[in-house]
Amino acid sequence: MERNPAKGVNLLSECIFCRIIRREIPAQIVYEDEQVVAFRDINPVAPTHILIIPREHIASVAEATPEHQALLGQLLLAAPRIAEKIGIERDNFRLVINTGADAGQTVFHIHVHLLAGRPLAWPPG
Repeated sequence: MERNPAKGVNLLSECIFCRIIRREIPAQIVYEDEQVVAFRDINPVAPTHILIIPREHIASVAEATPEHQALLGQLLLAAPRIAEKIGIERDNFRLVINTGADAGQTVFHIHVHLLAGRPLAWPPG
């Protein structure tokens, strides 16, 4: 079982995203399939801010292995389906993956931010 060495917490039981997947915590789920769940971010940085997560707990991209290749692809391939489902243009959104605390990752369960609904400047951060 994966543990957070800084806190000694069992990540699989305490991870907020794992708890959302198990329906222990409410979320505005907008999409789900066998591998992926997507829901609205509770602290949005854009008018549309969706988090796309795998059902399998993977802490970050840095923790992913070659065995996760197809699952990581599913996270990205879900984005245009989600965009269409929630009524935004399939080709007018940004995807962001933060890896590590210094990059802005605050929940250590890999997730893709789908951002849309306003012009997004570059570079970010």
